[in-house]
Amino acid sequence: MGRPLWFVAGAGVGVYAAARARRAAESLTADGLRDRLRGWQAGARLFADEVHQGRTERETELREQLGLRPHGAPELTTPSASHSTAPSTAPSTEMKDLH
Repeated sequence: MGRPLWFVAGAGVGVYAAARARRAAESLTADGLRDRLRGWQAGARLFADEVHQGRTERETELREQLGLRPHGAPELTTPSASHSTAPSTAPSTEMKDLH
């Protein structure tokens, strides 16, 4: 029973090693490197989105705790008397051609 067991174990290790070697060889081709780069880019993009979402959530929590206005909401201000929207009645400084 010892020899068949070692034969099956050796065959299994050989198949596994051949599969790993094939994967390694494919990953070093131009298509394999391109796929790996795209995977890293997708992972980096997902990571950046998660960081942005977490930062936004934390900022919202802090603003609520500190009683600040929501981010991006305009502040309401009262218009001052010097900023009137009525048309001016002052004479025009434009020079008219008298000829």
